Amino acid sequence: MRLIINGSNGRMGHELISLANAGYRGAELAAAVDINNEGSGYKNLYDFKGEADCIIDFTNHSLTRELTQYAVKNKLPLVIATTGQTEEELQMIDEAAKEIPIFRSANMSVGVALLTELAKTVSRMMPEADIEIIEKHHNRKLDAPSGTALMLADAIKEVRHNAEYVKGRSGNAKRTKAEIGIHAVRLGNIVGEHEVIIGTDTQTITVKHEAHSRALFAEGAVDAAAFLVNCKAGLYNMQDIMKKGE
Repeated sequence: MRLIINGSNGRMGHELISLANAGYRGAELAAAVDINNEGSGYKNLYDFKGEADCIIDFTNHSLTRELTQYAVKNKLPLVIATTGQTEEELQMIDEAAKEIPIFRSANMSVGVALLTELAKTVSRMMPEADIEIIEKHHNRKLDAPSGTALMLADAIKEVRHNAEYVKGRSGNAKRTKAEIGIHAVRLGNIVGEHEVIIGTDTQTITVKHEAHSRALFAEGAVDAAAFLVNCKAGLYNMQDIMKKGE
């Protein structure tokens, strides 16, 4: 499986190159692409003229148009591991998925996918419970709350249809039953922690996932690529990988 790694000079790019060089899941490096590449590698996707089986993107959502256009033009499956897309950018992804298989997830960890399912199940079984989400990341992370925290909230909203998101609670108003509180912590070199607290007056259930290394997300992205190369056009996520393993 020959991979184009878009964003090869970032932390995740370096992790992906290490996995490809080690042959993880049969992967090999087709091209390392990054605007900051000097000497080896490519500065732009269109500079690469070779053969590949899939693109893994760890750049920035602002490059969505160029990324999807390149993938569609070259009929390449695409793993999108960035977050923060605008509604317009999400529409670009939806349109491209009509032509090629695209895997998009706010978090590339199977553990987080399990956390999401657990949070949904508990929220459904405890319809009167209050729900709070706390996420922690390193002090260099740009978006807050994290895409994963929003993914968790969106999943819970599938069983709490009247849910309202409150980001970074403040003020003097009383908490309403419909609220899902979402809180972001930015500190030091935390790789990523996500905790969902679901509680009533008589009991509390807490589910949590903690990433110990960024290699976790690189492995998940390569796993996603291996899954995607055998798929028809469409939009896929981590739940699809979990269903395949059932």
